[in-house]
Amino acid sequence: MRFRRDERAVTLIEFGILALPFFTIIAAILETALVFLAGQILDSAVQDSARLVRTGQAQTAGYDSDDFRAAVCAGLYGIFDCSKGAGAKLRINVAVISDFAEATTGYPLKTGGDCTADECDWTLADDYVPGAGGNVVLVQAFYKWPTLVNLPGFNLQSLPDGSRLLGSSRVFRNEPFGCSDCT
Repeated sequence: MRFRRDERAVTLIEFGILALPFFTIIAAILETALVFLAGQILDSAVQDSARLVRTGQAQTAGYDSDDFRAAVCAGLYGIFDCSKGAGAKLRINVAVISDFAEATTGYPLKTGGDCTADECDWTLADDYVPGAGGNVVLVQAFYKWPTLVNLPGFNLQSLPDGSRLLGSSRVFRNEPFGCSDCT
């Protein structure tokens, strides 16, 4: 009888029951916030770097693919993995297109049976062709953002390797700048 009236451990038992759902919700909120923050940071970095191309600053300074990647990565505040190579998580493509109607962004990764159990290879070329003054240019950047929380009913991953694909694109007409080496 005395045991039923003893309430010394009731707080501990209530905490034990509620702790897992509470911390799960907190983790889900933090994961969602991080994914959206990363998407905004990537979008901002692409916007700022695309401006270098649009105004002709990148062309007159002689930027190549590595220089443009460095400009994008400078706007990523060190929270993205900007390494190049076979397992690169960041893919950047700058291409001249004939007109605005041609500006299409396809899915940058292999899909379906072309994917292995853990990873899908890139189909988007990591290329840099900024064009000359007056050209219409398409700038695309995609990143495989790693996700940490993988819960039933709450799963932000969109790729088989457990990461989420973030992307940003800009289409613009270069300003009429003069550049003797521009293509």
